[in-house]
Amino acid sequence: MLELVDVHRTYLIGESTVQALRGVSMKIEQGEFVAIMGASGSGKSSLLQILGLLDTPDKGDYLLFGHNVNTMSEDEQAGLRNSVAGFVFQQFHLLKRMNIVDNVRLPHIYSGVKGDFRKEAVERLRQVGLEKRVDHTPNQLSGGEQQRVAIARALVRDPLIIFADEPTGNLDTKNSAEIMKILKGLHEEGKTIIMVTHETEIAAYAGRVITMRDGLIVSDERKIGRELSVTVGAAQEFEPHLAKTVSLWRDGRFTGFMQQAFQAILANKMRSFLSVLGIFVGVASVIAMMALGEGAKAAMQEQLKSMGSNMLSIRGGSAKIRGAAQGAGAVTRFTFTDVDDIAALRSLVKNATGVVNGGARIVYGNKNWSSSLNGVGFDYGTMRASVPSTGRWFTREEIQTREKVAIIGVTVVKELFGGSNPLGRTIKINRINFKVIGIAPAKGFSGPQDEDDVVIIPVTTAMYRVLGKDYLSGIFVEVISPSLIGQAKSAISEQICKRHRLKASDDSFNIRDMTEIQQMLSSTTQTMSLLLGSIAAISLVVGGIGIMNIMLVSVTERTREIGLRKAIGARKGDIMLQFLVESVGMTISGGVIGVLAGIGISLILSFFAGWAVKTSLISVVLATLFSAIIGIFFGLWPARKAAALKPVEALRYE
Repeated sequence: MLELVDVHRTYLIGESTVQALRGVSMKIEQGEFVAIMGASGSGKSSLLQILGLLDTPDKGDYLLFGHNVNTMSEDEQAGLRNSVAGFVFQQFHLLKRMNIVDNVRLPHIYSGVKGDFRKEAVERLRQVGLEKRVDHTPNQLSGGEQQRVAIARALVRDPLIIFADEPTGNLDTKNSAEIMKILKGLHEEGKTIIMVTHETEIAAYAGRVITMRDGLIVSDERKIGRELSVTVGAAQEFEPHLAKTVSLWRDGRFTGFMQQAFQAILANKMRSFLSVLGIFVGVASVIAMMALGEGAKAAMQEQLKSMGSNMLSIRGGSAKIRGAAQGAGAVTRFTFTDVDDIAALRSLVKNATGVVNGGARIVYGNKNWSSSLNGVGFDYGTMRASVPSTGRWFTREEIQTREKVAIIGVTVVKELFGGSNPLGRTIKINRINFKVIGIAPAKGFSGPQDEDDVVIIPVTTAMYRVLGKDYLSGIFVEVISPSLIGQAKSAISEQICKRHRLKASDDSFNIRDMTEIQQMLSSTTQTMSLLLGSIAAISLVVGGIGIMNIMLVSVTERTREIGLRKAIGARKGDIMLQFLVESVGMTISGGVIGVLAGIGISLILSFFAGWAVKTSLISVVLATLFSAIIGIFFGLWPARKAAALKPVEALRYE
């Protein structure tokens, strides 16, 4: 069954070299009960660790049912430890955060077989006399009871071989006798038992006693009358176990890792909370900052709508006489004929309208207010997104007949009417009575200027009845498409120069492309959003570094636990995945809480500070996804470090 051929094992302890095994050769038949004895440092534990696949020899061969173990990969050896071997340790190595049923069924997590196996674990506990203590944790048991739990765990996968390392070393005489009675009964059932002990009374239970000294076997005695207990067909059962490979994602495995990770997180509540806190702050900052950025962008877009799309603004230039500017429109004064000529460019221009601007003193009852006065044409409402949602726009007839009707901004409404409805009321604009027919859409501030502090009246009324002007302050032109803006500017400029007999070099009028202003504002808003998001993302990275530090500490603290998991069959990938699940679990938990907090902070800022905020689904998804990536990225190093530990070195860790 087991055969060692000239096995050597050397350890490097500090700068000293210790030869634990010096050419050991031996055979163990199936069904034997073997006790390995010797003084401390004789090599008996090293021999057991090699036989139990916890360690590998430096030299020599180890044959298990004729298969050379030295040629197997680390994961293949882990599979053998899970299905063929069961371990009983002197230090018990029970996980204190789990009850004893969960401790016993732990090897099944790494078996790849679907199911919770609670029933099998309880049955094994009944076999060792602990069926009434199934809900207890290891801390609630005596030393003897804890050793029984360790035996039950070794039996839960029904192994062919049981390896026991000083199973009674930490027990009193009574408990030692009970444990040995259990092992003897298992041997009688057909189990092969290999036990390390330094007590002659314990070795007396075995049918074969091997004595070691200085890394060599000095005696190998079989007791007369002790027969082998062989299970028929057991050797044939080994082949499927050896060939069996289990995927990390097979049914039952990942669920088990999730449960283990959850228990590990809850076992250190304060440390886990501090880890989650870093991610929580980062995600909440990202959500809140992106909401502010998106809100500012949305508010800016609302303001940009008031400019219209594909819009050109034409204004008269300022002539200079002896270096002194004479004022806008001093040379070129536009008229309705200019508007008609520009509108006639149908291949380039969609709409054109003239405007006239001035100041207005508005009086209603005993209240008065100074505001901006805009005289506009019929198409101005659709071109500049100024058509009232409350009330109506001017008709063409009202513009032609110079009717005294007005549309007022929300600031004017507030100052003159408070909370009452202004529609149909009569106000005085520069001492002339006007009827209010609409309320202009709210547009907010454009720089220092309040776009809602305005009164809009027909352009003809403004020119001839209120301001006394016979020329326009400017012309707004809506181009058919953005691609034609350059051509439209050239054609309009050429037409104005021709009509007013101007030279192309004269600075007597200017055409402003409002699309460029929109693009500049949009670019500025986008840059601000990216800046805010980047600053908040830094806190996520800092939180990720905190996660990494916590996981590295966790790996160090749980070194023995990692050794135990490897001893019962955990592969490198299993250990890596388990620590990654813990890391990602903490970051995603912090991410979800952070998303909720970020949305809450955004709403608070909106309510109390009056800031425009807009939480987008993409920001929530990105923040959550990024938190998971942070968990994987910063959890990978600790996970790799844990997976790289060798079982025997991890179990010896102090």
